[in-house]
Parts: sequence; C-alpha cells; structure tokens
Amino acid sequence: MSKSSDNPADPFKKALAEATKVMADDSELNVQYSVDPSGMSADQMRLPQISRRMSKDEVLLARGTADALALHHRYHDAATHGRYRPEGQMARELFEAMETARCEAMGARDMPGTAGNIDHKIGAEARRMGYEGIKDRAQAPLPAAAGYMIRHLATGRPMPEGAENVMELWRPFMEERCGTTLEDLQERLSDPAAFARFARQLIDDLGYGDQLGDDPDAEDDESADDAEEAPDDEEQDPDSTGQDDSEDQPEASPEQSQEDQQDQSEAEVSADDMADQEAGEEAEMPEGEAPQEPPAPAPVSDADPNYAVYTDAYDEEVLAEELAEAAELERLRAYLDQQLDPLKGAVGRLANKLQRRLQAQQNRSWEFDKEEGVLDAGRLARVVANPTTPLSFKVEKDMEFRDTVVTLLLDNSGSMRGRPISIAAICADVLARTLERCNVKVEILGFTTRAWKGGQSREKWLADGRPQQPGRLNDLRHIIYKQADAPWRRSRENLGLMMKEGLLKENIDGEALEWAHRRMMGRREARRILMVISDGAPVDDSTLSVNPANFLEKHLRDVIAMIEKKKAVELIAIGIGHDVTRYYQRAVTITDVDQLAGAMTEQLASLFDNDPRARARFAGIRKAS
Repeated sequence: MSKSSDNPADPFKKALAEATKVMADDSELNVQYSVDPSGMSADQMRLPQISRRMSKDEVLLARGTADALALHHRYHDAATHGRYRPEGQMARELFEAMETARCEAMGARDMPGTAGNIDHKIGAEARRMGYEGIKDRAQAPLPAAAGYMIRHLATGRPMPEGAENVMELWRPFMEERCGTTLEDLQERLSDPAAFARFARQLIDDLGYGDQLGDDPDAEDDESADDAEEAPDDEEQDPDSTGQDDSEDQPEASPEQSQEDQQDQSEAEVSADDMADQEAGEEAEMPEGEAPQEPPAPAPVSDADPNYAVYTDAYDEEVLAEELAEAAELERLRAYLDQQLDPLKGAVGRLANKLQRRLQAQQNRSWEFDKEEGVLDAGRLARVVANPTTPLSFKVEKDMEFRDTVVTLLLDNSGSMRGRPISIAAICADVLARTLERCNVKVEILGFTTRAWKGGQSREKWLADGRPQQPGRLNDLRHIIYKQADAPWRRSRENLGLMMKEGLLKENIDGEALEWAHRRMMGRREARRILMVISDGAPVDDSTLSVNPANFLEKHLRDVIAMIEKKKAVELIAIGIGHDVTRYYQRAVTITDVDQLAGAMTEQLASLFDNDPRARARFAGIRKAS
C-alpha cells in the first residue's frame, strides 16, 4: 500500500540531491525542495519543488538551479569574496552577479554538461522577470546584464532569449567603458582574488568606483599605498589633495570635474556681479527688485522644503491595469491564488473575525415612528389588534465608521519578491473585501521605481555633467491597484500584478507616503486611516551614492512627523522583518511574513474599537511576538 502512494518524483529528487552533493564536492550538504525561493544558507540548499507530474520545465529548472548552486558552493571563496566586496549597493550587486557568472563558467569548463542545465535556469528566470519584453535600457538591470556578459564571454555560449535581450541592451555601454578590462577575463577566472580585483576594476569602469570602498590590497601595505598616491596627486592637481572622499563619479576625470566646477562657480560669481552693477541704486531697494526675479519654485515636499528631486519628468502614477494586458492580469491572479491557496483559509478566518468585531461595534440605534423606512415588526401586533392603527417604520441612525476610508500602501521593492509580496497581496485583497462588507472604503496602492539604479533620471544627470547634491535620482512608479470608490470585484485581477517580478525594484518610502497622504486628504470621509506595509528602510542606490547617506531616511522621518502632527490621517505601519517602530509612533514589527494577516486585522480592529482603553493599548504596541 505504501509503495503505491509514493510520490513518483521522489526517486528523481533523491538522485538529483546526491548528484548535487558530488558536484558541490560536499557530502554533508543538505538538499531540500521548497516552494520558497531557491538559494543557499550555511550547509543547506533549497531547490524548486517538483510536483508529482514531473513536467519537463520543472525538471529542467530543478537541474539547472541545482547545478548553479552546486558550482557556486564549489568554486566560491567566501573569505576572498568578503575581503574584496564593495560597500555600495549597486557595486555589491554587480560584484555578486559577476562572481556567480565566474563560478558557472568554471563549471562549464570542468563539467560541460552543466552549461545546458544552467541555460534553462537562466532562461526561466528571465521569462519570469519579463526580460524578453524590455526595450529600454533603463528598465534592464545592469547587474544582470554584467553577469550575463561575463558568462557569455567566458563560455562562448549564446544566452537564452530574455537574458540575451538584457545583455544586448547594455552591451554597447559596457564595451565602450570596459572593453580593455574585459580582454583579461580568461586569465582571471581560475583565481578568485585575481577575479575579484578584475570585477572591482569593471565596476570602476562602469561608473560606480565611488562605491568600492577602500582597496583591500592597499590596506596590506600602507606605506606602499602612500608612495603610490603621492605622484598621482601631483599629476592630477595640487589643489585636489584631500578631496578623495568627494562624491564625484569616476566616469569623468578628476581634472575635468574640478575645472568644470571652478568654471561654473566663476560664472555664477560673474553673473552675480553683473546683476549688482546693473541694479545700481535699486540694489538698496529690495522691494523694487522683487518683480524682476522669477518666483521661487514650489518645494517638492510639503514635509521638507529642502528635499530635492533632480527631475520628475520620468515619474509615473499609473493604474495597475495599464501595466499589463487583461489576459496577463488574469493569469497572474490565478498564479497568486494557486501559490497561496493554503494560506487563504487562515486569512479568511481572520477577516471574518475582523468583520464580526466591526459589526459588533456598530451602534445599531434606530429612530422609530417614522412615516417611511424599515417596517417595525415589533409593533405589528397593535396593527393586528386595531387595523386602523397606521404602520410604524424605523430608520437606522448613521454609524460612525461608515464614513471611513482605509488606504493600504504596499512596498513593491525587490526585497519583497517571493512569499512576502504574495502574502501582502492576498491580505490586501481579503481585507478589502471584508471592509467593503462593513461599508468602509478601501484604497490599495503600491510604490516602487521604473528602473533599477536610476533609470532615465540618472542618465539625464550624467548628461548634464553630474551636478553635486542632485537629490532623488530615480524614476518613481506609484501604482493604484484599487481606488477607494471602485468595488472590490472590479479590482480583484489587478492585485495579481504584484506577481510580475520584473515590477519590483527600488523603494523610496518618503515620497510614496506623502503621495498616499495627499490622495487621502482629497477624500471627503471624516476618518482616514493609512496603513503602510514595508520590509525595509528606503533604499535607492543611485540616489544614495551622490547624496548624504541619510537623505531618503531623513525625508521619510519628516513625512511621518508631518502626518502625525497634522492628525488628519491615522497612520499605522507594519514592518516585515524590519523594525519600523523607530520611524512610526503606531507600528508593529513582525518576524515572520505569515504573521502579516493577523497583524493587519488586529491593528484595524483596534482602531475601530470604541473602548478608549483598548485603543490606548493598541497605540502602545510596538512589536508583534
């Protein structure tokens, strides 16, 4: 009996696990199959789950993933990698992508059979990310393109369709910047330290040298480092000594950058002097000069007048249905339902509990003896006893929280990819249905960026000569999944868009929060509740690489302070594995994404609680256990 009930995929899974251990050269490796994202942690490897039907795509993806992870485990030198690992996020992603490509290329040399398997894995990932449909280089991730280029040059193999598209979009740029460096690739593959230095040089060539941090080789011999730096400084500019920590990008030479800045500053001084001379006696009359000056531009942020945005020409506020065809949204929604079918029951029970609590708190008071309304069945007896008695009607009084709108603002950044974004989407979906039954309007919003690491905003900044302190330097994408006045049934498919992983990129929380707040302030409801769900602090490497390190975080704090001070909107936050209590007064931090549904329902129920002591207890909750 037990034999007939065995999973037919088990023999294949066992064989693949044993082969993976041999390929990784680690007999103690623990290989598991999971619906969670594939990867390595310590001595445990997670591979994609294989169903009983063992479809061709499932088998090829599992084999390709196993080979890629095993080769990385075999050829990767963690100590050397950590020694040369850059500091900045973009530089780190480039470094990681190139190291992964090196390990896979080494495997293709020593074990040629792995190359085809890994091609299937790369192709599946590219299709899932929607790489084949990208036409603008700004939307194609540079780290992925760099990794594909290294693997292509090292193995000579063509890349799968979507990966080929991303690589070709960036190829002219990379060949122009890194052509000479790339000639040394084959000589560096076998030596982890040599390849790490090679990768750092490529990162510098690509324009992210400011994110590399200190040179590990130079730290070994400080005296030699000083001897080498002195002539370089003399060759560049005696006045540039001590300027190494400036935020100039490496794509322009230090001499040119300083000359441009000097010319610009001199031009500004000259213009000011000429203006003073032309003004003459009028310089003593500020009120007379005011009409001649252009009006000051309105601040970008109501919370912080000093917050700067280099350009908002490429920002996007878009309806979810405009980012995908109807058929694709339907397919993505079906995929979401399939992935979270086991969770929907638990979330549904929590939603029903929330609904019962809200309905129990409704003040169902009535006004009797009305000429119209709902027939008062309790007074029908007197009509029967005396038919001449007129019928009595009653009218229900308005309930306080019927005049309420709730906005769910979801972090759509890349770090939410996988289970977190899936659970966030289904929770938003179920809560929208629940609150709609209680006559509470719900709006569902998402925030991310249009491109990785800057997009068209960064390209414009580079073309303009890299002005200092440019402010936010990426293209925003604010998504409206469900408008407050739209019924849930019309927006249900839209939430499937979150499963389109190519959508999830950077997170600039401050501007997204201010955008959601502005939308709420335009509503007529007397009570407005804004719930933010995020898994990390605001991060955009393009912006942070040329601004102060706390630029985005400071703006987020300023926006939160403004909203909490105005008190026109009740602000709540849920942090997934990230302590948001240091930002928000009302916040809960959950350690497991599976706690999200319970945290959302409890927070909303507590907000609607009529008992002031219960609401006070809620305001004091800082972390979910």
